[in-house]
Amino acid sequence: MTMQLDFAPARIPDADEALRPKIRAFIAERIGRYPAEVRARTWMAFDAQFSREMGEHGWIGLSLPGRWGGQGRGAFARYVVVEELLAAGAPVSAHWIADRQSGPLILKYGTDTLRARHLPGICRGEQFFCIGMSEPNAGSDLASVGTRARRGDGGWIVNGRKIWTTNAHRSHYMIALVRTSGAPEDRHKGLSQLIVDLKAPGIDIRPIRDLAGDAHFNEVFFDDVFVPDDSLIGNEGDGWKQVTSELAFERSGPERILSSIVLLDMLVRRIAERAAGASTRGNAAAGAGHDLAAARHDIGRVVATMTALRSMSVSIAARLEQGEEPVLEAALVKELGTTLEQSIPDLAIRHLGDAETAHAADDLARVLHDTTLLAQSFSLRGGTREILRGMIARGLGLR
Repeated sequence: MTMQLDFAPARIPDADEALRPKIRAFIAERIGRYPAEVRARTWMAFDAQFSREMGEHGWIGLSLPGRWGGQGRGAFARYVVVEELLAAGAPVSAHWIADRQSGPLILKYGTDTLRARHLPGICRGEQFFCIGMSEPNAGSDLASVGTRARRGDGGWIVNGRKIWTTNAHRSHYMIALVRTSGAPEDRHKGLSQLIVDLKAPGIDIRPIRDLAGDAHFNEVFFDDVFVPDDSLIGNEGDGWKQVTSELAFERSGPERILSSIVLLDMLVRRIAERAAGASTRGNAAAGAGHDLAAARHDIGRVVATMTALRSMSVSIAARLEQGEEPVLEAALVKELGTTLEQSIPDLAIRHLGDAETAHAADDLARVLHDTTLLAQSFSLRGGTREILRGMIARGLGLR
């Protein structure tokens, strides 16, 4: 079935825009704790204390109802807060997944028992969640999931493994996509979602170190892990529909545009300093003028692209607010946003001299080094480039 892309213009309401001074003040009081290379990790930087402070001030669960510990503000309020956090490089990884998608998923499909058990803790910044989707033989092709849950006395017995699970070693719970009936060949049929307590017997979590030496990702093994009946989200067999809905939250937010924003901000400041120095010295040499003009041109292209992607992202937020599921549009924002984010380290290398990129004591050099390494994983998070392009092509009737 061919779909039409819908990026209807949307505007963040004034009442939600009014949150910016408050969240900026909150961030300003705390951001000094973190060196530049930590801030460069933005939504991959983990600090449980920061997340608890966020919860104490009501910045988590903004879109969740007050009945369950949230603020009842809606998607745009969270969008504003997230933009400000990412722009500053705040360490939001601890509560990130729970706030972005686990909480809304539990609210939409969970029972009141599950809502009462998890949503207040999420809003307080005390319950951290991870996503159990990808597997060694079922990466972004989630319909091939082989981790199986069979019926047991009072619940489910889970066996299998997940991979590329962000923060599994630091999270309290995983929302796992598992096969409760049929075989992997059945594709979308027979999949369900379970909330798994990661302290349960039979779970083995093995961190995976990346090029930067960090261990954000994990491989998680399940060996006869018991999950109670009341930890099933939604109806048995509806897992594919629910995951599809969840991915729209994961793929379309500001984090798909701003993962390299700390590096870009530092690069712009360095170029501005260079321009000011040239002006002070009266340096109108052709080479210096050309270099600055080229840098301004390239940075302008990045900012223009970022502005367009932000408009697309805000449009999706408006549709999510209305209960829609803009899966195709979200995949497109994720693919284009990842491409932009991964281009920023190359832009910095192109416009910084060798001395600037090699100086270990320089904050910009360290941030460039780390972002260059981390950027390789940007196209993995939320679905690989190949899978997303296939989805987009099929949605547009091109294949």
